[in-house]
Amino acid sequence: MATPTTFDTDTELSSVNSILGAIGQSPVTTLDYTNPEISFVKHLLDEANTDVQNEGWVFNRELHYPFVPNSNNQIVIPNNILRMDIYENDIYRSSNVIKRDGKLYDKEKHSYEFTNKISADIVWKFPFEDLPSVFKRYITYRAAVRAATQQVGNPQLAAMLAQQEAYSRAACMEYECEQGDYSMFGTPANTAYRPYQPYQTLSRLA
Repeated sequence: MATPTTFDTDTELSSVNSILGAIGQSPVTTLDYTNPEISFVKHLLDEANTDVQNEGWVFNRELHYPFVPNSNNQIVIPNNILRMDIYENDIYRSSNVIKRDGKLYDKEKHSYEFTNKISADIVWKFPFEDLPSVFKRYITYRAAVRAATQQVGNPQLAAMLAQQEAYSRAACMEYECEQGDYSMFGTPANTAYRPYQPYQTLSRLA
């Protein structure tokens, strides 16, 4: 039975080779998509990449992003946006917009026309090589589990890889908490919050 290898996930090629190694296949030097096995593994990697980024993490989530109408009073949506929501639309329910035909569409006004700038919370999809290393590792393990399940059909191998996937997701959660600087008070962007400092108890005014 093939055993999981230590994943080097700097590039898509190294990730594909890690997945191939995990299911007992030989590594490759290039991503030759005419090879059905390479194409299949690369497809699994792309699927896992999209699924993970679609969750919205600190590295690919951007709040209050401005969209400005073009000369036709339309707002064209970039292709690498996975999700978007009007900024603070849960508080100010003045619009209901969606992406349609590559543009922003207002379901309330039944129109593609916008006269003012729109601010939205965005989840971007970035190239694999631009992701933080912990997410590359997580995506690779996630794709490896799918490969072991669909191509090898080995329950023991899939379980071993799933355990590594869980460990790597925990590392992503740790990264998220450290980089996100979250607060239970929900401190919004462009604001400051200074928590209570223990030494303040000793401060006395004359």
